[in-house]
Amino acid sequence: MNKISPKALLHSKWTKATVINKEKHFVITKVKFDEQQNVIECIIEAVINQHQYEINWRDLKDKKQWRLGWI
Repeated sequence: MNKISPKALLHSKWTKATVINKEKHFVITKVKFDEQQNVIECIIEAVINQHQYEINWRDLKDKKQWRLGWI
């Protein structure tokens, strides 16, 4: 399990375990919080083509899907 704090998400770098459309390396470009500091929106961007996707930030904890950093 990858350990990450919601407050450290912005600009963090990730590697997708399963490459789709040559998109392997990603950066978190947007994180929105509610009044209780819970993440309500997380946008990840593919480095190769700048495609953006909204994801559940908790999915980043799954090492079968994501690796912290660019590998």
